[in-house]
Amino acid sequence: MKKTMFVWSWFLVTALACSGERVALWPEGKIPDFQPQQIAATTKEAKAPGFKAAEYTMPHLNWYEAPAVTNGACMLLITGGGYNNCCDGVWIDRAAQKLTALGYVCVSLTYRTPRPKGLPIYQSAWEDGQRAVRLVRSEAQKRGFDPEKIGALGFSAGSHLTVLLGTSALTPAYGPIDELDKLPCHINWAVPIYTAYALTDGLTGPNTNDVKAIDAKLSDVFKFDAKTCPMAFFHGGKDAYSPLGSTQIYRQLRRMKIPAELHLFADRPHGFMGDPAKGEQGTAYDNWFDRVTEFLRQMNYDGRLGAEEDLMARYPKDDARDAYRKEPLWPEGKMPDVQKNQCQPYLEWHMPKELKTKAIQIIYSGGAYGGNAPDGFEVAPTRRYLNEKGMTVVTMKYRTPRPQGGLAKHVTAWQDLQRAIRIVRSQATAKGLDPDRIGIMGSSAGGHLTLMGATSSKSSSYSPIDDLDKISCNVQWAVAIYPAYALTDGANSPNAKGGNEDDALLVPEFSFDSATCPMLFIHGDADGWAPMNSVKCWEQLRRMGIQSDLHTLVGRGHCFQRKAAPETGSYTWMGRIWEFMNHKGFNK
Repeated sequence: MKKTMFVWSWFLVTALACSGERVALWPEGKIPDFQPQQIAATTKEAKAPGFKAAEYTMPHLNWYEAPAVTNGACMLLITGGGYNNCCDGVWIDRAAQKLTALGYVCVSLTYRTPRPKGLPIYQSAWEDGQRAVRLVRSEAQKRGFDPEKIGALGFSAGSHLTVLLGTSALTPAYGPIDELDKLPCHINWAVPIYTAYALTDGLTGPNTNDVKAIDAKLSDVFKFDAKTCPMAFFHGGKDAYSPLGSTQIYRQLRRMKIPAELHLFADRPHGFMGDPAKGEQGTAYDNWFDRVTEFLRQMNYDGRLGAEEDLMARYPKDDARDAYRKEPLWPEGKMPDVQKNQCQPYLEWHMPKELKTKAIQIIYSGGAYGGNAPDGFEVAPTRRYLNEKGMTVVTMKYRTPRPQGGLAKHVTAWQDLQRAIRIVRSQATAKGLDPDRIGIMGSSAGGHLTLMGATSSKSSSYSPIDDLDKISCNVQWAVAIYPAYALTDGANSPNAKGGNEDDALLVPEFSFDSATCPMLFIHGDADGWAPMNSVKCWEQLRRMGIQSDLHTLVGRGHCFQRKAAPETGSYTWMGRIWEFMNHKGFNK
């Protein structure tokens, strides 16, 4: 019954949303590059009984009903359809409903399709898009928004057009025809959803070398001029219109120091969107639109960014924890590579009061391999969050500071992690847990350690000391939070060039062996230990056929979660862990 009501509520929303005002883009008879076979109609309109193409030659804007209280910003919504039709009417209306409720003035663009003859596939849509932005800007005072607070959100081909509008406003798509064309046509932010036609191996269709795309470059139609705006990208990991288009555009924005977000969803194709009604069982792609609104809030486009709140204060107590047990990692006298300057390693079991899953999450902190704190903000809030979800958590203190005597910075910590995984696996069954559902999670140096544990479990970090070491130390998933030291331009320090240059490679200690597991990456876009650490790891996993999730957070630095404003991605970040495990089935 609830699902039926949900569906009917969407129909009601759509009916209300579509009752706005339609405005022609061009003066009659002055449409540039007019071609008589093109129409400006949604697929719903084109399939309606009695449809007459001759009545739909004028591209237009549809203004939605104004918000009850405007926040001073406007969103231009752009449908996809391969530049052959305008097919995303339902999603456009849903986006308008959500954004209008947040105070955005919303307007949608219906541009000319199908693809023009004798011109680039996007040309007539680009002309309509630039004209649309000018028309929207001209309406700012009348409709109550700032002419320098205009964003665009588009799907597929509409996403390609959104990127064009966001990167190439200083390149005229058409010659001026009237006074309106004296207005600038740049947008102030962009939200491209599964962008098509972004790479040279897929300029008019799906990418031909989807997984590797070693030689594929960004389309040169994207000029990345001085008006290029901040963006938030969304893409499915198995999209035939490759998500590498989004990672490449993101990389270029970083070179230009333009704030951006990147959200990549494991196993999802073109049109990745799921069902937001799933609630507790939801995945990242079910709740993708929440990431859109969090991007907008973090950038404060709506003027409503709140004060930051301390994460430890939000999760102050172990109220959801039942049993607790602490134990050493190594038998007395058998710890490998003992060094007097290092702390004693141990692990702690945190059992939930109500066990809802047999999965186990191992968590440890960062600290530049100089120290680590299992009760600090990188560990304690997440263990409390997962205990509330009904999951068992094991926390670990590994040996720090960095070992001496020529050992690599991470070696003793890696030994401790492999031993901890074996201990957890050996005890899981007796505790009613699944020994084959173990994940690891760490932040910063702990993120680097996570990548060691996830990519190199077939490499032994120490010689066996007892029968426990016969047990596998591979894991089923990994969560890397702003991992440090992952690229060769920042192997021991912050990334010198932001990890953007093509010759910054993944560090050689990551084996990416056959036991490498799916991963979730979360990284601040403004982190000096660059988000390209996470992006390039994600790309390598995809080349191996290992589908993973990735989220970068606009404007956020290292330790993004310590303090964060409500309704931003750095406030809700722990939800991405639960969503990832829901999608991969680890929570069942």
